Amino acid sequence: MPSKNSDLHGNVPDKCPVALLLVDVINDLDFPDNAELLRTVHRMADRIAGLKKRARNEDVPVIYVNDNFGKWRSDFNKQVDHCLEHDTPGKALVEKLRPAPDDYFVLKPKHSGFYSSNLDILLAYLGAKTLVIVGIAGDRCVLFTANDAFLRDYRILVPSDCVISNHKTQNREALNLMKRVLQADIRPSRQISFARLKNRSD
Repeated sequence: MPSKNSDLHGNVPDKCPVALLLVDVINDLDFPDNAELLRTVHRMADRIAGLKKRARNEDVPVIYVNDNFGKWRSDFNKQVDHCLEHDTPGKALVEKLRPAPDDYFVLKPKHSGFYSSNLDILLAYLGAKTLVIVGIAGDRCVLFTANDAFLRDYRILVPSDCVISNHKTQNREALNLMKRVLQADIRPSRQISFARLKNRSD
């Protein structure tokens, strides 16, 4: 990266070897076959909220990597408002995981957070080498994002209690696949120390 643009013209002041990626958690959850997911989403949201709080306490940047839901003129704030202002199945999820003003966000057009988005550039300016990836769905967007992170030589953590899919069996299979093929660390979120990750990544 050119040194004269080391902070994306002041828009990315943070520097950290670790980043927390929240995949598709700004989500109305209004889709077919969502019944089983809705029974577990609130427990996942509580764990992600706790993980996010610990990340912020350690000055680890938080990046919302979110689908544009096919609305090419939409923006991230409008998606947050949609979930909060309407009686959607995902309203309580978004209330728990509402982004803070200084969180980052990336809108993605397809499953992977890296595909045709600015996530690569943002992570490069942050200096991130380790990614903690959480969110929805484990067997789709989390899996595809982790796969592309692996291809880019990131160290990957996907805490098993912070990822859900439409069905528990599919979620478990996706986590095991990421552990086996992508060398992802899938330990539960309570076992993750951002301070240790930062020291190990320096």
